[in-house]
Amino acid sequence: MDEVTAQRLNAINRAFYEATADEFDASRAEAWAGWRRLLPVLRPLTLAPLRVLDVGCGNGRFGVFLAEALRCRLSYHGVDSSAALLERARAALTARENVSAAFSQVDLLDSPHFEEVYNLIVLIAVLHHIPGRARRADLVRMLADRVQSSGLLIFTSWRFYEFPRFQRRLLPWDADLAERVEPGDYLLDWRRGRHADLPALRYCHAIDDEEEAALISASGLRPIMAFRADGEGDRANSYIVLRKT
Repeated sequence: MDEVTAQRLNAINRAFYEATADEFDASRAEAWAGWRRLLPVLRPLTLAPLRVLDVGCGNGRFGVFLAEALRCRLSYHGVDSSAALLERARAALTARENVSAAFSQVDLLDSPHFEEVYNLIVLIAVLHHIPGRARRADLVRMLADRVQSSGLLIFTSWRFYEFPRFQRRLLPWDADLAERVEPGDYLLDWRRGRHADLPALRYCHAIDDEEEAALISASGLRPIMAFRADGEGDRANSYIVLRKT
């Protein structure tokens, strides 16, 4: 995908999260069921100081989940492109006694570089917003490099296209974008709160099994767990857990 197209798709999502921050925050208050299935592989990480990089952290709810479920000392670094959602993450985490939290406003299309290493890096509900197959692979590869030995990289892919209720919410691309997006790229509406009648729009890519396998390969890490969870039929998200050995 060329840079101009990628930036246009990215701009759609930046506008989406700016317009829907309140509704999105309200709809993302609870931990997902799939997160609890991660606990057996997360608990051993707490034997050392747990250093977490939460990429696309949104309102920080995964950090809250870790703080409450693991009850360990947590050094948490949340990054997101939305200033409004980062403020909610900061409010949710900085007052917790067992959490040392830092936050950065980062656009993942700006080729960010993280200097430190972490024993847990998570990409939850992020990859479907990254334009271009090559960029998604590059992001996973870069983050895998920042995982310390014996640490974990966890990513999810939202399988929205498998469900008719989301297929009914797909909208056509503008004519000048229709020939430039990649297979599996969709424009999806959001109908909640004040956007119930005038929906907000977001760019989403449908990652399939073949691309997921390519992302695992790009990481260079060893897969130790894979499962589906959350949403309709408890299958809306595909979870991949990778370990650096």
